[in-house]
Amino acid sequence: MASVASTLARIKEDLQPFLAEELILNACRGAGHHWRERVLGPVQTVHLFIVQVLCFNTAMTHLRHLSKTAVKAPAYCRARMRLPLAVLEALLSQSSQAMVAAHPLPRGLWCGLRAYLADGSSTIAPDTPDSQKAFGQPKGCKKGCGFPVPKVLGLFDVFTGLMLQTLAFPLYTHEQSKVWMLHPLLQAGDLLVGDRGFCSFVHLVMLFSRGIHGLFRIHQKQIVDFRPHRKHRRKYSKGAKSKGRKTSKKAACPMPRSKYIRRLGKHDHVVEWFKDATSRPKWMSKEQFALLPDSLQVRELRFMLPRKGQRTLSITIATTLLDPLLYPKEKIAELYGVRWQVETHFAELKTTLRMRKVKSKTSQGVLKELVVYALVYNLVHLVMLHAARGQGVTPDRVSFIDAVRWLLWAAPGEPLGELLINPRRKDRHEPRVTKDREDTYTKMSHPREELRKALKKQAVTA
Repeated sequence: MASVASTLARIKEDLQPFLAEELILNACRGAGHHWRERVLGPVQTVHLFIVQVLCFNTAMTHLRHLSKTAVKAPAYCRARMRLPLAVLEALLSQSSQAMVAAHPLPRGLWCGLRAYLADGSSTIAPDTPDSQKAFGQPKGCKKGCGFPVPKVLGLFDVFTGLMLQTLAFPLYTHEQSKVWMLHPLLQAGDLLVGDRGFCSFVHLVMLFSRGIHGLFRIHQKQIVDFRPHRKHRRKYSKGAKSKGRKTSKKAACPMPRSKYIRRLGKHDHVVEWFKDATSRPKWMSKEQFALLPDSLQVRELRFMLPRKGQRTLSITIATTLLDPLLYPKEKIAELYGVRWQVETHFAELKTTLRMRKVKSKTSQGVLKELVVYALVYNLVHLVMLHAARGQGVTPDRVSFIDAVRWLLWAAPGEPLGELLINPRRKDRHEPRVTKDREDTYTKMSHPREELRKALKKQAVTA
């Protein structure tokens, strides 16, 4: 692996148009951060932080050996702690938007709209009291036997793959309660695509009020009926069956809450969703909920996804794209197929860059580390964009790990050569099993202190 000194020079060269030194200093001033001139100032700390994560999150004590400079771990650790989280978040937002604007692709627009993907994931943090309090651990783990699990919410550009923002919250936080924090990054006329966890009357209204379109897989509790001129429930009722009371087949079939408006095609129509008491989420106050309109017109459509070796899947979509001529059903089905690309993006972060386990032992340090992972991820995708343009392919075809290797091994000023192109394997189907049996140790079911006492007691009795 190349030294950190040469890699740092490569980082400065590639990030100069999008993460210049003056931009870092302006972000510090905007966040109200005051610093004095020292060896590890804000600029040097950000660059070294990026290099550390790019080198697969190498240990702080290893940086001085790689860079062959007097970068001591305690001094670097204090420099990271001095750097405010708001500075890194501002750098990520500004640099990512500049990268997206600087690389307009022929396929960069979907039916004239810039499309974005929103999705959630998680990571694992060291078991410290601060992180346990901030993020919490899975309920199935006993106290002292689990790790804090921060939930991560990311916003990606569909066609470039760049991450515009990343947010982290406690484990048991629904993504929809925090997705509104990503709305200011979108402009009127943009399109937000997500899974069924983001599909609700409240979220679609919030997007519609900003002029932003939404396209989500419909929630499993939403009743959809494509029969023309069918009836709907005028008042909400839970529909719970009474004990011992017989119900007819007609009464057993739930009636949709949405009102039929017009038919657009087979399994494609426009309906009207209504606001009721059950639509208000827990994270929204009654005053905020009262300001929302009473109804919203939504397009519901269904299409089939035949897959080799699997059952044919039926996908039902809810969207505010009402015009079937501007936004055909086939195009919507194609776009929702691209939505699965977000799983690949998180795999690149968690598996390739090793974000599955972060190292910071404070909650603020975890948040900073996740933002820097996003900065490094964007840097790698910037290399992939250049390679895709030079090799005449789409960015998703370029190998992510090959771009990482080029960043680590290429000398400053070396032109970008041809990177590995992944083949299209649409019909590939693999069983969801693993062959690796490396981790065969018994899982911890009691705190380590209790296990030590039991081990000593066993040794004494023996």
